[in-house]
Amino acid sequence: MTWIALTVAGVLEVVWAYAMKQSHGFTRLWPSIVTLVAMIASFALLSWSMRTLPIGTAYTIWTGIGAVGAFAVGIVFMGESASPMRLLAAALIVGGLVLMKLSSPG
Repeated sequence: MTWIALTVAGVLEVVWAYAMKQSHGFTRLWPSIVTLVAMIASFALLSWSMRTLPIGTAYTIWTGIGAVGAFAVGIVFMGESASPMRLLAAALIVGGLVLMKLSSPG
């Protein structure tokens, strides 16, 4: 259950990052509200996960999901570059996440 909560927390990090971009510096109401709600939920789930998982594992997985997810959203929905170097960088992050998961209890 802890890993599911941590995964959801990471996905919510992607949601709030995208919503923050759409808020145009918190000048648009609904994207700003989505940003704040997703942030609070993401932090709450991360905090709950840290009761069981080591801080380094939980935080690394959370930020990694957020980083790779935001990268993918940028490419798919915002027309950002999908250059080979950027794709390799994302693949290395995913590889690190897999190793972190495999080396962690729970």
